[in-house]
Amino acid sequence: MREKLTKSDVEKIQAEIEHRKLVERKELIEAVKEARSHGDLSENFEYHAAKKEKNRNESRIRYLERMLKTAIIVEDHSKADEVGLNNTVEIYCEDDDEVETYRIVTSVRGSSLNGLVSIESPIGKALLGHKEGDRVYVKVSDDYGYHVVIRKVIKTESEDEDRIRSY
Repeated sequence: MREKLTKSDVEKIQAEIEHRKLVERKELIEAVKEARSHGDLSENFEYHAAKKEKNRNESRIRYLERMLKTAIIVEDHSKADEVGLNNTVEIYCEDDDEVETYRIVTSVRGSSLNGLVSIESPIGKALLGHKEGDRVYVKVSDDYGYHVVIRKVIKTESEDEDRIRSY
């Protein structure tokens, strides 16, 4: 799947790749060398743990590089009164009779448990481009959906408090 990323997402991913290559890789290689020097490798737990951690780091680097290679760069083109990328939205859920607050983010930063809703999610797709007071239908599947009312849209300029998820 091609990830939709902002320029800020790309910069954060590039910084993580650089850190993993220049700092963590060296430390992990040294840890493997150190553990190898402790003798019999067949029974050396420290060696196997260090090797596993080194491989995990290399996998993460490959994953991030592949993500950047196939990513689609997105920008927020919403008007001042519309829901857009990185905006915080307060909605009223009619079915639950509850008010919920979400921030609309790219899929790589989405975390519904933390109030970060992806632009790829059903609710993220439904809210984009709508205004305060709009009643919006959130289509979850072909047979199910629900209505929400947008109570407040808070424009956000900065993505600083968001962090790329680690897998």
